[in-house]
Amino acid sequence: MNNKNNNNRRIVSVQQILMWVVIFAIAVFLFNRPGSQTQTLDYSDFKNKVAAGEVADLTVAPGVISGTFKDADGKDINFKTVRMEDPELVKELSAKNISYKAEADNSWVGNILFNVLWIVLLIGLWWFVFIRPQRSDGKSAMNFARSKAKMQDPSKQTVTFKDVAGVEEAKEELQDVIKFLKNPKKFQKLGGKLPKGVLLYGAPGTGKTLLAKAVAGEAGVAFFSASASEFVEMFVGVGAARVRDLFEQAKKNSPAIIFIDELDAVGRRRFAGIGGGHDEREQTLNQLLIELDGFESKQGIILMASTNRPDVLDPALIRPGRFDRHVSVPAPDLKGREAILKVHAKKVKLAPEVDLHTVAKGTPGFVGADLANVINEAAILAARADKDAVDNNDMDEAVERVIAGPQKKSRIISEKEKKIIAAHEVGHTVVARLTNNSDPVHKVTIIPRGQALGYTLQLPLEDKFLTSKSEILDKICILLAGRVAEEVVFGEITSGASDDLNKATAYARKMIMELGMSEKIGPIALPGGEEGEVFLGRDFSRHRQYSEELARRIDQEISDTLQAAYARAKEIIETHRAQFDTLVARLLEKEVVEAAEIDEILGLKPQKEQEAAGELSPHDTDGAPQPEPAPAPQQAELF
Repeated sequence: MNNKNNNNRRIVSVQQILMWVVIFAIAVFLFNRPGSQTQTLDYSDFKNKVAAGEVADLTVAPGVISGTFKDADGKDINFKTVRMEDPELVKELSAKNISYKAEADNSWVGNILFNVLWIVLLIGLWWFVFIRPQRSDGKSAMNFARSKAKMQDPSKQTVTFKDVAGVEEAKEELQDVIKFLKNPKKFQKLGGKLPKGVLLYGAPGTGKTLLAKAVAGEAGVAFFSASASEFVEMFVGVGAARVRDLFEQAKKNSPAIIFIDELDAVGRRRFAGIGGGHDEREQTLNQLLIELDGFESKQGIILMASTNRPDVLDPALIRPGRFDRHVSVPAPDLKGREAILKVHAKKVKLAPEVDLHTVAKGTPGFVGADLANVINEAAILAARADKDAVDNNDMDEAVERVIAGPQKKSRIISEKEKKIIAAHEVGHTVVARLTNNSDPVHKVTIIPRGQALGYTLQLPLEDKFLTSKSEILDKICILLAGRVAEEVVFGEITSGASDDLNKATAYARKMIMELGMSEKIGPIALPGGEEGEVFLGRDFSRHRQYSEELARRIDQEISDTLQAAYARAKEIIETHRAQFDTLVARLLEKEVVEAAEIDEILGLKPQKEQEAAGELSPHDTDGAPQPEPAPAPQQAELF
């Protein structure tokens, strides 16, 4: 109750500040209104100017004389002076041919009316800005405390589970929520309690928001959606007030679903370090916790939220009794990707030869948003070419646009740099094709796309959930092959491999520090090895928990791993130098070399035949495999 009163006081103070600003502005206007710049003259100065014939447009009223005179620059200046008992004034004015007029003393009436007018305007402003909103809806001034959540009427909701594909496990988890909202008594009679909060977490673009809308559509209940960032304002206490208002609206329209997108904007772990921990975001979080504890499931309200970073959420928020059901929304597998493509392709006219299964196989690691973008880009490309339907060429180009960006056909590259780029990319291609644990090479090109001057495209044959040590070592070798090719062909290196080096080093560090795949360091996971953004509330005070000697050994092992991969890539290129040079010349000639032609130049069995025979599917799984998310499409590597 005290917190509520404090928040109200803060809002009132904001109202007062705004009101005083308005009053000050009006006062400035009144002070500077026309006529306020009139100069006041002593009567003696006025008589001197009359004697000099410098005054004009005189108005003689009871108690005051006004008019104009010219200054040294010839500019007309308004003036006024006190009228004195001076019988000679009329004669002096006549002698100088100065015309004048007399007025009755009614100026006080005009002044009173003018001041009354402004008082009325001030009262009207106060009424419409402060009093009227409070009487109309009982809320604070300027509606600062009103929630910005958008409510969708149940009758207007069109999104259902039919519009969501590729996340079947998540949909099954949410069936309980739908059944509860439709028939809460079924659960209550057995003494069961539905979770108050459902947290949807996963990578960006996997369909978390769409899932929440589909739940509301399936249940046929009101849907309140808001972004967590909308709760936080510059004024302290506004966020907490908006949270209260949101839950009040939901209770009035129950059964209902409250959905908060990007929960980590207000739900991050509380931290009392630098700058203290009492801020607007934490007050908003505290109010959210209070609301979660304050309503019962029988009220027919379900709180759903989504986040890309569940690791940074406050433990008090995700404990049982609050957000006690956590639903993972992962990147879709092959079957899921095909289903998603079919959903988005319903509104697009596809040519008969387009096979969405093939497109799905060529897009491993793509999430729902990526696949929707592929379909949309393909439709745009087909329309641009005045086609009647989207064909395979449009789909292939759309996939590459999503992976690497649009082609930069206007970019002018010198012949010398073009040769370096070609050698760099062929280095990736040759090593990728001649290692045992790499993904198949789809194509190599030196046509610039996005920020890349060229790239080698590798696409996995299947979704993988385990990565072996030998696969990681091959990836490092492939990444370093571009730099190796530059050195072998030109005898010098360029800056084009900077991104390759960063990724290769990250792979080596992860393998040694997180996955325990180093014989010299041992099967241990060391803190601080994980990649990702530092979170202040958790990582600021974290200290390294291993010795300087071990840190030196880790650095040496990373260096040795990279050096060994570099030497291995160099050996492969030098051994196949003739095929390497042929492929470089072909790439310079055609700018794009497909997989079949690559295999022909290298004297290898075509990858499609190997795939059909099952020779490319199994990867060597020596070492200690570690679960890993489905890999994104490889561009090994953008130059």
